[in-house]
Amino acid sequence: MQCAKDISMPPNTARISIGIVARNEEAGIGETLKSLFAQSIFAELERRGWACEIICLANGCTDRTAEVVAKIFEANKGWHAYGDAFSARVVELRESGKINAWNQFVHAFSARDAETLFLLDADILIHCPETLWNMWLVLESDPQAHIAVDRPRKGLYFKRRKSLWDRVSLTASRLTSSGDTQLCGQLYGIRAHVARNIYLPKDLAACEDGFIKTMVCTDFLTRPPSTERIRLAEKAEHTFEAYATPSSLLKNQKRQIIGQTIVHILVDKYLKNRPPRESERLAETLRDKDSADPEWLKRLIQQHLEKTKFWWRLYPGMGVMGFKRLKRLKPLDSLICLPAAVAGSSLALISGLMAFKALKAGCTNYWPQVQRQGMGLANS
Repeated sequence: MQCAKDISMPPNTARISIGIVARNEEAGIGETLKSLFAQSIFAELERRGWACEIICLANGCTDRTAEVVAKIFEANKGWHAYGDAFSARVVELRESGKINAWNQFVHAFSARDAETLFLLDADILIHCPETLWNMWLVLESDPQAHIAVDRPRKGLYFKRRKSLWDRVSLTASRLTSSGDTQLCGQLYGIRAHVARNIYLPKDLAACEDGFIKTMVCTDFLTRPPSTERIRLAEKAEHTFEAYATPSSLLKNQKRQIIGQTIVHILVDKYLKNRPPRESERLAETLRDKDSADPEWLKRLIQQHLEKTKFWWRLYPGMGVMGFKRLKRLKPLDSLICLPAAVAGSSLALISGLMAFKALKAGCTNYWPQVQRQGMGLANS
């Protein structure tokens, strides 16, 4: 199923495990790893006599991602000033997809003694050196917090000369960030014991962060949602590439709506009606379900679609979330973001129809190749 290339270290206990999910990232993952190894967390760990592990999960790669990463890991182990504070290895998974990679990292490959798990995508830059350490401090200092997040920044945020499309895109991000504390799947830290009670069904598709957020904020559906479980770390940011065209944005929105629909079906239509004991052992329950009946979630999706007459009713609030977030803004900010809310609702209706047709056709694993802008840091 998989093989591992290990860059070993002395047998110190790994208090932190960092998982990097990568698929065909040969060209850009070097910059991601450069930003990772520039993090202050390694100095802080060595100062305390602690250690962490770094695991790159190269899933379904058809390029040289695993080889490139292994060479970078080996080089850093040799020259890094705090090389004694970390181990690094590459795990090659034949099956592609973030869902499987997440499950494998959390349940199979991360150190059993690790207290905190970090998940990060292989196409981001962690440009604030204290990001990971400040996120860890949040979990260390706040017993109510189960997930620590940073502030995601579009690369175009740093561009000196911004186009009209850039400004529209940034306004949309401003509207999104006005909501409750967001869980961005590109980078977050989670308590290991919490993560290990979560298993992602194989047909969950593109909204794993939405499912994880729901499970964590409701204490596995045992109470109403509470944002105290997710905390934003100060002086913690990462950068990602924004979508370059309206077409790319539309395809991504279609992907998100497919994912959010499946989360709605899974949480509101299935798990909330299960016995409480299944919530206490949620990972085992869902893993057993996937193993015994691989098509169970797809059947639930089709049953939901048969009862849903109109595509704008795929899940509650589809198309109006932007307007709800306007209410949280100050009057002037609300006025500035109003066009973004209108555009977002229009986009949701169009992409919602596309998502509805895709789900009707049995498509759950929709992950399009889309055009993105550069990070923009070179122009900062």
